[in-house]
Amino acid sequence: MQVVSISSLKGGVGKTSVTMGLASAALAAGIPTLVVDLDPHADVTTGLRVRANGELDIGRMIKDPRRTDLMANVVSSGWVGKNPADGGRRRVLDVAVGSAYAGIYDRPDLGRRDLRRLGVVLNGPGAKMSRPSGTKSGSETSDYALVLIDCPPSLNGLTRMAWTASNRVLLVAEPALFSVAGTQRTMRALELFRSEFAPGLAAAGIVANRVRSDSTEHTYRLAEMKSMFGPLLLSPVIPEQANWQQIQGAAHPIHSWPGDSARTAATMFDDLLAGLLRQGTLRNRFRR
Repeated sequence: MQVVSISSLKGGVGKTSVTMGLASAALAAGIPTLVVDLDPHADVTTGLRVRANGELDIGRMIKDPRRTDLMANVVSSGWVGKNPADGGRRRVLDVAVGSAYAGIYDRPDLGRRDLRRLGVVLNGPGAKMSRPSGTKSGSETSDYALVLIDCPPSLNGLTRMAWTASNRVLLVAEPALFSVAGTQRTMRALELFRSEFAPGLAAAGIVANRVRSDSTEHTYRLAEMKSMFGPLLLSPVIPEQANWQQIQGAAHPIHSWPGDSARTAATMFDDLLAGLLRQGTLRNRFRR
């Protein structure tokens, strides 16, 4: 099981859009996935067409993590349906619902105990976070192969809580001056955080998002990012999607949206997800 935080220091770069694109790719691939909406704006909860029905939101789960039953409080995404290719079995895309309540923890003074709250929820007695041996692939189980955490656009408590619970951090940036500078600061902050709090944490890489091939500024900044970050700048880059607002407004997975541009973007998210999963597999083999 891999836990990946999707982070950005700067808002408005499409961090939640990338989270939703990866969730769509995981759903299409049949990978049992949990999305944790840690951003108090709860945009990914809305985009995944989720409505809680008495379940605890993630803020209330981390308030009392040792007594929280994760599996009793996750909600299935509205994207999930029966897929004939799966023999009628249900694909798993669950959501730990976001809410403004989580914002009480988004402050810079959280201690080590508070930073472990999300990890306790994800690994507590109410969570089955790895597939038991002998479980048949595609069976109705409550465990996950992948956890995606949508972080707030800051380096305050909630993001650091997510990093503490994660194996890797995926950064999202636009090829623009302030975003590139913010990504550089986030990389430095990640290194400091890893050395002090989470020695097993690693950078999964940087996704260049909303790239316009006809923009001289974007071309220049993309070259600058390649020079600054080297292999951490992931391929493919995600181009500006003309109908992305329409797709998000419909709360729809990009993999089932009609049109060539959506199919192209879906393939790019497939490639990004495959790269993330390969990274995790190689790292686990190395640790053995």
